[in-house]
Amino acid sequence: MRDTYLVAGCGISGIGAAKLLLDVGAEVILYDGNTALDPEVIKGKLNHREGIRVVLGELTPEVAGQCKACVISPGIPLTMPFVEVLKACQIPIWSEIELAYRFSKGKLAAITGTNGKTTTTALVGEILAAHYDSAFVVGNIGIPYTEKALEMREDSATVVEVSSFQLETILDFHPTVSAITNITPDHLNRHITMENYIAVKESVTKNQMPDQVCVLNYEDPVLRTFGEHLDRRVIFFSSLHELPEGLFIRDGRIVFRHDGVEEDMVAVEELNILGRHNYENAMTAIAIGWAMDVPVETIRQVLMRFQPVEHRIEFVTNKNGVAYYNDSKGTNPDAAIQAVKAMVKPTILIGGGYDKGSDYDEWIATFEGKVKALVLLGQTADQIEAAARKAGFTRILRAESMEEAVKLSAAEAVSGDAVLLSPACASWGMFANYEERGRIFKELVRAL
Repeated sequence: MRDTYLVAGCGISGIGAAKLLLDVGAEVILYDGNTALDPEVIKGKLNHREGIRVVLGELTPEVAGQCKACVISPGIPLTMPFVEVLKACQIPIWSEIELAYRFSKGKLAAITGTNGKTTTTALVGEILAAHYDSAFVVGNIGIPYTEKALEMREDSATVVEVSSFQLETILDFHPTVSAITNITPDHLNRHITMENYIAVKESVTKNQMPDQVCVLNYEDPVLRTFGEHLDRRVIFFSSLHELPEGLFIRDGRIVFRHDGVEEDMVAVEELNILGRHNYENAMTAIAIGWAMDVPVETIRQVLMRFQPVEHRIEFVTNKNGVAYYNDSKGTNPDAAIQAVKAMVKPTILIGGGYDKGSDYDEWIATFEGKVKALVLLGQTADQIEAAARKAGFTRILRAESMEEAVKLSAAEAVSGDAVLLSPACASWGMFANYEERGRIFKELVRAL
């Protein structure tokens, strides 16, 4: 008799999980609380394969009790009523990365943190691909882990970008190498307290063995303390201090000290990615690549040819002497702070979006000497404008759409300036996701 699994959520994540389960011979109950969905459309996403049932609305104990486990999509909070039904029926709740991990093979690097995950994951992916015949880049970077898990072999090497939402429901998920880039306030509307958020991020290490590697940011006080008490091999990286062991910057060059040797890796000016935060991303990737047995010279060559990730301080074009940058992935104040710090020209900044419960004071404090005008749109515009005026920043323009924001920014800018989209907020409410927001921005800029 085939095992039956409940898959909660019928979006990209849920469909990916359902497909993997069907591929390994399981039966799947696709569940969603939205009764307006069409079961036939949902089944169509899986080509109407056998072994699928769709349940909408309320989840009953009778349905839950038929299932070996529930794979929950990361966008679904664990406070939803159906989760209580699962718990009452003692049904294990897995994240999609837990499911994928159970069917994957080979070495695995898992990268989490508030900011820098995507750039670091992309860079590690290129490092692994330069050395391994079978290399995969999956997770929040765009390709679901579940989509590629069954293609992985014992000699594969995989890097997965992992969110806090996915880490909430891991059980056996066990990376060969883990990395936490940094931890700053984010998603507190979901995790409620900073303590909860920190604990979830740090849980990426919980199943690792003492001889396995965890890469941590020495400049993050939370992670420094965590690493000093962690029963794993910790590799610290630092952009401000010279470390006795680990990665650091000295005289404009990234240096790696390990096992009694010192390796000169690359000059920061040889990198194509801007800003101190990106030098930290490069150091994280070096440590992961080394811990995944990639030769140092291979890592060095990849570092020098790597190009910035789309939507992350991405140069778009130059119009009338004004440089335009797309940092749509700056979905929280800390990420947006790094983008502002990376700017070397007087900058017109486009910000605002969906309210995740963030505080904008530290972001605004970085404007001095960098930002000459602020163009705001979205749900948080009033809140950000109030915080900016309180801090004495008054050159603020308001836009009702991205099209208007781009036109206002272009009119405000003069030759030698930069226009930066770095919203410090999520995209929801105006756009489907940060990728759509960034693509629309780029299209509007190029059409100027």
